[in-house]
Amino acid sequence: MEQQWLIWLIIVILLTLIEVATVNLTTIWFVMSGIVALIVSLFVDNYILQFGVFVVVGVILLITTKPFLTKFIKSHKVKTNIDRIIGMTGVVTEKISKNEDGEVKVDGKKWTAYADKAIKKGDLVKVLEIKGVKIKVERMDDK
Repeated sequence: MEQQWLIWLIIVILLTLIEVATVNLTTIWFVMSGIVALIVSLFVDNYILQFGVFVVVGVILLITTKPFLTKFIKSHKVKTNIDRIIGMTGVVTEKISKNEDGEVKVDGKKWTAYADKAIKKGDLVKVLEIKGVKIKVERMDDK
């Protein structure tokens, strides 16, 4: 079959379209290995050898470059306005028990809050993290 290069060209185009549609580095390695297989098909008529080159080159590229590329391209977590209260100081408006949520006022807003230790009303707390609609806090003098 003399037009094996055409099959590889179609495969490369399809894989490229998938990569563009997903933008998650899903097929980029096999796009590259498809290009190598396409080049091999110009010189070798053995489709099994071409497919072997496609698979081996794709797997090698996947193993060797994915960790680097995912670190390099990794999207940074976009902070929302709510995330800015992490690290802020608040005041306990309803006591917080170890097994019961309380309430804390931070940045002018009241939050349901929990902590590892009991904290009484009026104590100053530091916001440690946000989980859903609750904040985890610690008493300011517990550092």
